[in-house]
Amino acid sequence: MTERLPRFVVVEGPIGVGKTTLARRLAASFGCERLLEDPDDNPFLERFYQNPRRAALPAQLHFLLQRTRRIQSLRQTDLFQPVQVADFLMEKDRLFAELTLDPEELRLYEQVYEHLTVDVPRPDLVLYLQAPVEVLRTRIARRGVPCEQFIGRGYLEQLVEAYTRFFYYYDESPLLIVNAAEIDLAGNDEDYRMLLERLRTIGSGRHYFNPAPVAL
Repeated sequence: MTERLPRFVVVEGPIGVGKTTLARRLAASFGCERLLEDPDDNPFLERFYQNPRRAALPAQLHFLLQRTRRIQSLRQTDLFQPVQVADFLMEKDRLFAELTLDPEELRLYEQVYEHLTVDVPRPDLVLYLQAPVEVLRTRIARRGVPCEQFIGRGYLEQLVEAYTRFFYYYDESPLLIVNAAEIDLAGNDEDYRMLLERLRTIGSGRHYFNPAPVAL
C-alpha cells in the first residue's frame, strides 16, 4: 500500500475534526511509525480551557517542546521506513501562539520557537481537514474529553478562521484540503478507501477532496 505514497505525511485541522484518528488509521494501513501529539501530557491544558488568559503561555510552550521532541524522533527513525504519519504540522504551533498570547508573551515564544525549530523536516504531503464549528462542537461533545468541554464556541470560531487563513497562504508542501464535515474517515471504510486512492494521485500544489458521503 505504500507504493507511490509520500514519505512524510501530516494530517492537520482544528480541534475535533478527526486528525489524530485519521493519522492513526493511515499509520495502521501503511504499517508505519506515527508522530502524535499528546494533549493528556500537557498539565496546563485544562487550566487553559478554563482560563485562557492565565494559562496560555505555559500551555503553548509545553506543546512547542513536545512537538519538537516528536519531530526530532523522526530524524532518528529507520531511514528505510517507507512512510511516516504525524497529526501536527510544526508551523501550526505559531497559529495557536498568535491566537492566544499577548504581545510580550508572543515575543518570548517566538524566540524559543526560532531556537527549537531549526531544520525541521518539510512534509511531503499535508492533509488539511475542514469542518464547520457546529460539526466540531458535536464531535467534541461526543468524544467526551473532560477538559475539552470548557472550549467555548467563540474560541472555536477564532480557531477555524485562523486555520483557514493559515492554509490559504500555505505553500511549503503539497496540500490536500479535505471536506471532513459529512464523510466519516474513522468509521466508514468506503470513505476511507476513496481518500487512500486520492492520496496516490497527489502531485505538487494544492488539491481538494470533497466527495459525497458513502452510506454504510
